[in-house]
Amino acid sequence: MEAQGSRRRHLPVLLLWVNGLMTLGFAGARQQSELCNESLMLEKLPACGKSFEEMMKRVDSKKWCNLTEFIMYYDNFTQCTEREANNASCFWPNPLAEGFISGIHKQFFSNCTSEKVHWEDPPDEILITLILIPVLLTCAMITLVVWCSKRSDILV
Repeated sequence: MEAQGSRRRHLPVLLLWVNGLMTLGFAGARQQSELCNESLMLEKLPACGKSFEEMMKRVDSKKWCNLTEFIMYYDNFTQCTEREANNASCFWPNPLAEGFISGIHKQFFSNCTSEKVHWEDPPDEILITLILIPVLLTCAMITLVVWCSKRSDILV
């Protein structure tokens, strides 16, 4: 009997300990043991920019605003900056890496302005159809519900 009482007292402590282990494991939380080496990161990031610059030379400069033309190159650039920040024991993104990435954006995408989209109504035939279908379906459903509620022989 004494052994069961002892187990019951230790059970909450055990559950809390297991919960803590699971939280750390599932959340991927780990404490960073080293401080961010910002100078190392700033030393390595230009290599990522140089590589991106080399890849962007393959794309016609008129197509630099079309993301589909260089998305793979940009993905490689992003992964490179993240890898170099992590190698320097820095979180990513961080203000220094973001500043570097912003510089790359200014270098390649400064002429890419977003144009205002001019929305237009669809042609009248399509617009009338899009309005009438839900209205008619709603009326049909209301009629069906009223008709079924008046017929008591169906409700058995």
